[in-house]
Amino acid sequence: MNAVVFTAVALLCVVNYAFAILTDPGWVPSSFMPDIEDSDNPVHEIKRKGGDLRYCQKCSHFKPARAHHCRVCKRCVLRMDHHCIWISNCVGHANYKVFFVFVLYAAIACIYSLVLLVGSLTVDPQKDELQSGDSFRTIYVISGLLLVPLSVALGVLLAWHVYLILQNKTTIEYHEGVRAMWLAEKGGHVYKHPYDVGVYENLTMVLGPSIFCWVCPTSGHIGSGLRFRTAYDSITSASGVQDRTVQDWTIVDIEMLSFIPHLSLPTPSNYRHSTIEPRV
Repeated sequence: MNAVVFTAVALLCVVNYAFAILTDPGWVPSSFMPDIEDSDNPVHEIKRKGGDLRYCQKCSHFKPARAHHCRVCKRCVLRMDHHCIWISNCVGHANYKVFFVFVLYAAIACIYSLVLLVGSLTVDPQKDELQSGDSFRTIYVISGLLLVPLSVALGVLLAWHVYLILQNKTTIEYHEGVRAMWLAEKGGHVYKHPYDVGVYENLTMVLGPSIFCWVCPTSGHIGSGLRFRTAYDSITSASGVQDRTVQDWTIVDIEMLSFIPHLSLPTPSNYRHSTIEPRV
């Protein structure tokens, strides 16, 4: 029974690994142009220096929210998390869930292997020693030396990405948020990640609306990756604000938006710009 379970988990791990390698992370269309007059998408990230819309000089096009340029792939990636050398691919909008599910199954497979290894040594160690001798004991030791650090590393990586999903952050946004928090505290504000719309909503945005699909490499729910729900959307819908002008809410950046949940009703006088250093 253990062999069947382990084989199934290992097979799922390999399948998801292949999907993570082969799935395109999502590239920014060369024709992308932010529409600052779109009342349904009033939030636009801007550069810290100059306050201009984010523009990639290397790709020669504008960058949508959460997109970043990958120096290895030499292209802008939608909702970029990081470039992973183990899959030789960027982890971005279209393949983030596949990457997460792969890490999940890999961690389960390693921990399960370690449990089986320890269990086989504790059930009847004298019988195993008589049957297999020194050679089998050596295999046990080598397997343990490999499995323990690998299980710890994958467990930490899995826990890290669970945290990111619950906060609806990417690895890049986490590091940007550290500076944003410092600037917020310096200005007397309370920092909140702008794309954090609640634990359950964050989970469904990344893993899908059905809990039964959370461990499957499906991504039909993710959308185009050119725009995302924000805490700002929750405020405007809860406030019943319908008649807002373009001048009232045209351009904000990640850190500015993070202060909005702590304001009663955003107006031009409420806005305090504390922008982040643009990434290329």
